Parts: sequence; C-alpha cells; structure tokens
Amino acid sequence: MFILIGLVFILLYGFLVFYIGWSGWNWMKPTLSLKFKLLYILTLIFLSTSFILARLFNNVYISIIGSYWLALFSLLLLLLPLVHITVWLLRLTVLPRHYIQKWSGFITLILLISLLSYGTFNAFSPVVRTYDINITKSAQSSEPLKIVMASDMHFSVLSGKNHATRMVEEINALKPDIVLFPGDVFDDQVEQYVNQGIGPILAKIEAPYGVYASLGNHDKYKGTMAELIDILEQSNVHVLYDESIAIDDRFTLIGRKDHSDAARIELSDIMKDVDLSNPVILLDHQPKDLDIAQQQGIDLIVSGHTHRGQIAPAHLITRLLFENDWGYLQKEQLHSIVTSGFGFWGPPIRLGSRAEIVQINVTFGLYK
Repeated sequence: MFILIGLVFILLYGFLVFYIGWSGWNWMKPTLSLKFKLLYILTLIFLSTSFILARLFNNVYISIIGSYWLALFSLLLLLLPLVHITVWLLRLTVLPRHYIQKWSGFITLILLISLLSYGTFNAFSPVVRTYDINITKSAQSSEPLKIVMASDMHFSVLSGKNHATRMVEEINALKPDIVLFPGDVFDDQVEQYVNQGIGPILAKIEAPYGVYASLGNHDKYKGTMAELIDILEQSNVHVLYDESIAIDDRFTLIGRKDHSDAARIELSDIMKDVDLSNPVILLDHQPKDLDIAQQQGIDLIVSGHTHRGQIAPAHLITRLLFENDWGYLQKEQLHSIVTSGFGFWGPPIRLGSRAEIVQINVTFGLYK
C-alpha cells in the first residue's frame, strides 16, 4: 500500500515538474539553442531532485538549493494556471500572440520574485500574538501567569543561528514567567542545531519557571531518543515526554509524545497522578483529540504543527483537518491555542501565514 502511495506521489510530482518545465520552455522557445535546451533540462532535473539529494548526501549547499526549489515550485503551481488562463482569454482579443506570450512570461517572473520576497519576509520577521484567557480554578498564587510559546522552529540550515538569536531576544523582551515549546524544535536531524551552536543560544532564555518542551514529528535523531532529549536539556530546555510535573505547587505541566509516536500512552494514564484542583497545562504538538483533553480536565492545551498551512491556500486544508488549526478555541473549561510556528518546513517562505511568538496572559479564578 505504501509503495503504491509513493509511486502515485512520484508520478504526480513528476507531472507537475514537467508542467512547470514545459511552461518555461514554451516562453523561451524562440531563443533556445541546442546547448541551452540541454542545460535547461539538466538544471530542471537537478532542482526537482535537490531536496531529496540533500537528505541522501547530507549536503548543506544542496539543502539550501532544495529548500528554495520547493519555494519556487510552490509559487509556480499557484501562478502558472492563472497565467495560462489569462493568456488563453487574451488570445481571444486582437492583441498579437507573440506580444501576449512575451509579456506573460515577464509578468510571471515579476510576480514570482515579489511573492518570494514577501514570503521570505513573513518567514523571517516574526510577530508577537497575544491571547488573554481565564482559568476558573484558583491557583496557589492569584498572580497572573505570563506564558510565552514558540513552536515549529525547525532549526536547520536556513532557520539557523540568527533566527534562534532573534527568537531568544524577542522572548526575553516579553519577560515571561514560563516558556513552552510544543514540538518540532529540530528539522529531522540535530547536526545543524549542534554545529551552529543553537543550544547555547536557547540557554539564554530567561524565565523564572524555566523552559519546557514536548517533542514533535520532526524531532528525530539517528541515535536514541534519550540522546536527543539530552541535547535539548543541555540547553536548559526541560523535555516532558509523556509525563507531568508540578510547577511550584501552583499548576501542573504535561508534555506528550507526538501523535505519530507508536509508544505514546493514553492521556488518562498520565492524568492518574495529576491534582485536578490545580490548573493543568498540556503541551501536545499536534492539535488533535481536543475532546479527550477537555474530558480529562485539561485547562489549557498549546500546540503547533499546522504552520497554518504555511503557503496559502494550504490553510484551507489544515482548517479541514483540525478542529483548531490556528489561533484560539474554547471547549467548556479547555482553552486551545495553536501557533502557526516560528520557523518553517521545506520552502523558507510563508504566504497567508506569518512566523510568530505567542504570549498567553493567564488569570485564575472566577471573574468578580
């Protein structure tokens, strides 16, 4: 079954690459020499396989090329159908065909560069999004709690040291009481995290209650999971791996294994030793099973994973897949907050979404 799905995916991807290549070929056709034709074909083959080649050979430079190829691929799939429809309609007018052909290519190129620039800005210029919530339980201290959350950093070649520094500076400027990372700190490998010295950067986060994380579907390592967790904890990031911890007898934190982890235990098993008279906050990378969290007495669940689609119109798909794919949702006592993420996966751009850090201002007890 998986082989069949893989084959269908490869055939579909091959068709889409051919469509993009054919569109470019058609535009340049009048000026193509035999040498240029061969170079064009070889370049397209290399670009379309670069993201896979980077994973196979663990090459930084090919990885950068592959990431930007995915950005171009995504944008061209959005633009080219609109351009072709427009060209077809204009051919019904008296405008010369060669004029339409020539300018459609130039306009496509201008739009491509504009969207790539705008998408890069959205990916590397995070905003702070603030939510104010009230948990009706009384905590040991009636003082409000300021939570700062960041998810889906995907630290790697492009989401690297500078992006990490920017995140830490913005987090510290918010003066949080506690910092939460609900998954995908890494991007399928930890080498770049270690090589770029991102760990010591994260260790500079200042929060009285500390920094806590759960793991996501891209937090992977060739070694053991214990070694991966140790790498994070050397950065003063405490990983909760299907476990709970009481924070200053004021509230309880729970961190789940990712939904894709076959060893993930039931939430009810974790909740057996949790004091429900105190507020309970859950870190769960994928915003699934909100009904179960609500039934188990969770007060606040923080998640990421969806990237809000990252590149529109993919946000329409995430909206169908998740009850809360981005932003805030309340179910009885449960508050669900999902972030679009601080980093990105694959193409280093965002359209229809923005890199963000989330600030959650929590008050306790009933309003008077």
